[in-house]
Amino acid sequence: MDHDLFNLSTVMIKEQADEIRKCNEYTSKFGVTLTEEEIRGLLINRKEALKSSGRIELSGGILKKLILEFCDSTFIEQEVYAQTLEVLQEMFYYFKNEALDEVSDDELIHIMKEYFDTECQGSLEYLQETTLEEICRNIRYGYGAVRELDDEDED
Repeated sequence: MDHDLFNLSTVMIKEQADEIRKCNEYTSKFGVTLTEEEIRGLLINRKEALKSSGRIELSGGILKKLILEFCDSTFIEQEVYAQTLEVLQEMFYYFKNEALDEVSDDELIHIMKEYFDTECQGSLEYLQETTLEEICRNIRYGYGAVRELDDEDED
């Protein structure tokens, strides 16, 4: 039985690698691609990020979604593309927990990208340490992903 599980895991990893490899066709339009070594590294990072966050995934994960969402950012550069994706992947799992699973995967990824490109101006540290912390705190207290300002606050 253990042998069957290992074979299933190997097949899933190959499928995930193929799926990420195919993303290169799209992302190359924006000047970023992943090498085979980077793809393997991202899949290893995914496993470690899931383990450290105490999460499990039954599907291929969120890496493809992160790639497709972030590849067109003016703040993403080829030299640090794989490392940026690693950090984003780790952030995603951490903040998915912090938001108490109150936002969907797609919503969280969209929020991350929106703030990364605007308020954070490409700073992963700012995104992680301030923006996403505040968003998750707002979600936990029932304000939603983005806290609405009262009419009084706008004056």
